Amino acid sequence: MLASCANAETGDSGAGTAEPIIASTGPAFPFTASKVAAFEEPWAIAFAPGTAVLFVTEKSGQLKFVDTASGTQGTVSGVPTVDYGGQGGLGDVAFLPGEASKMLGGRTIYLSWAEAGETDTRGAAVGRGKLVCATATACSLEDFKVIWRQTPKVTGRGHYSHRLTFSPDGKYLFVASGERQKMQPAQDTGATLGKIVRLNLDGTPAAGNPMAAQGGVTAEIWSMGHRNILGIDWDAQGRLWEVEHGPAGGDELNLVKPGANYGWPVRSNGNHYNGENIPDHDPSDGFAQPAASWTPVIAPGDMLIYSGTLFPAWKGHALMPGLGSKALVDVALEGETAREVTRYGFERRLRSIAEGPDGAVYVAEDGKGAAVFRLAPR
Repeated sequence: MLASCANAETGDSGAGTAEPIIASTGPAFPFTASKVAAFEEPWAIAFAPGTAVLFVTEKSGQLKFVDTASGTQGTVSGVPTVDYGGQGGLGDVAFLPGEASKMLGGRTIYLSWAEAGETDTRGAAVGRGKLVCATATACSLEDFKVIWRQTPKVTGRGHYSHRLTFSPDGKYLFVASGERQKMQPAQDTGATLGKIVRLNLDGTPAAGNPMAAQGGVTAEIWSMGHRNILGIDWDAQGRLWEVEHGPAGGDELNLVKPGANYGWPVRSNGNHYNGENIPDHDPSDGFAQPAASWTPVIAPGDMLIYSGTLFPAWKGHALMPGLGSKALVDVALEGETAREVTRYGFERRLRSIAEGPDGAVYVAEDGKGAAVFRLAPR
């Protein structure tokens, strides 16, 4: 199994139905897979709430969409300039859950991306604007503005994370902010690297954050001690979970609590890539403990906590598309712990996942010529 970050982000690598894209080993599959569309280096997929329209970000800087009911495809113009390279480029796409009854054109849309800085530095950024659709195949972004930036911008092109999610009540925006392969900033409350931040919908720090009284970027922090978060979602109880890449081993699934410190780089169930030991998590170390961890790694690309009815056995489970593992990993959440139930092997790396309006599961492959597949009960 590949080390979690050694090859997990660059996109190494099909048309057809389920059989050609599913590996010949592994458990019996409870689903069939049908190809929806193909994209170049898709990074995130997300349905506009209340619609069958799936939006797809391509890492090099394109935002596209496909109506999964009709097959009609389109593009969105006005996307910000991205710093494309390594793990960087256009990142996540998200819509306000409270606008599900609106026409598609006129909705608020959020994007994250890798943004260039001065002197060969970069950082994640988040922007918000209005989606305007002139035709069924052409939309644009209007009044699009940057509302949040990782602090500080640093050198390198790794560990942006920049996954987006809204609180179940729709009042707050949560941003996963990776530690940019710099490690120590994850423990620095004067930086937002290696943190999850909780913001108002306009990008300002939310009142009631654990360190709100300290002001500045510290007031944005919700949790800390994270490495490279690539999946973040809410369970039916309104609890936030995240899954992140470990170093050489030690991928983690964490139940996120306000003010909690998850230990990176002081604690990890993996080792540094040069073989240097990192002390394992221990209940007495003062850090929040992972709900589950993996060595060998699964190299998660994303995470969905399934809430639909098409797959009763998956209800309330975390489904993680794997990059290095080339698998859809099914994880049961059990109180504040979790356990892997099984994994379904695919022929290619899997990057992103979304739940459709009818409860079908959509997964996107990673890399060039990558397909999005709809998984439906067999």
